[in-house]
Amino acid sequence: MKFLGLIAKIFLLASFSVLCWAQATSQIQGVVQDSSGAAVPGAQIKATQTETAATRTATSGSDGTYVLPNLSLGPYRLEVTKQGFNSYVQTGIELQIGVNPTVDIALKVGNVTESVQVDAAATLVETQATGVGQVLENQRILELPLNGRNSADLVAMAGPVVLASTSSSRSWQGVNAGEGFSVAGGTAFGTTYKLDGAMHNNPFDNFNLPLPFPDALQEFKVETSALTAENGIHSGASVNAVTKSGTNSFPRRRI
Repeated sequence: MKFLGLIAKIFLLASFSVLCWAQATSQIQGVVQDSSGAAVPGAQIKATQTETAATRTATSGSDGTYVLPNLSLGPYRLEVTKQGFNSYVQTGIELQIGVNPTVDIALKVGNVTESVQVDAAATLVETQATGVGQVLENQRILELPLNGRNSADLVAMAGPVVLASTSSSRSWQGVNAGEGFSVAGGTAFGTTYKLDGAMHNNPFDNFNLPLPFPDALQEFKVETSALTAENGIHSGASVNAVTKSGTNSFPRRRI
């Protein structure tokens, strides 16, 4: 019996650690074609996160399609190579929370040592999400006026959002107390909150648990309407927040 109890505790701890370390990610997908529009199978695709130099690779299939899943958020550089074609390089790809852009690639016949560079940060097409949402990026989180530095107040900046009520006496009390937002006419307790991919709802009133202070937040997305199965836990809306991750740059020490 003691052995079974120990196994049960290990299982619970493992499950809890998975929830704690769950991360919100994004992905890039698309089709590799030649100048005539024909599919190019076997092309090598490499995505590099320019802040951390972390790379992910994939190979286009027989129909030219490719998918790079579970990518951390941030700016990316996409490189595509295939024997008999010029190499293709695109920068300015910014992955945001809950956004899975489609990046189609057109290769030109030529020497692989020659490259086609695309620097324009064009609007990326989202074809995966069915909901309607808005991302509040790090710049607005830091620069918008915020009384009390309660990051949850910024949820009201994302479209049709109204503050309906605040935390009851049974829930978290403090500077960063939970708040009940009505999104697109939904109920104040009908919003799903996630932090780094893990549930972040207060079990007493279903409002948000305290969010990190603004300097620690990378961004968050408020989404409503036809939510995906991942975010449609509650009927009203979802608020998906992500904390900042590290980079390869060290801040200069001020003297």
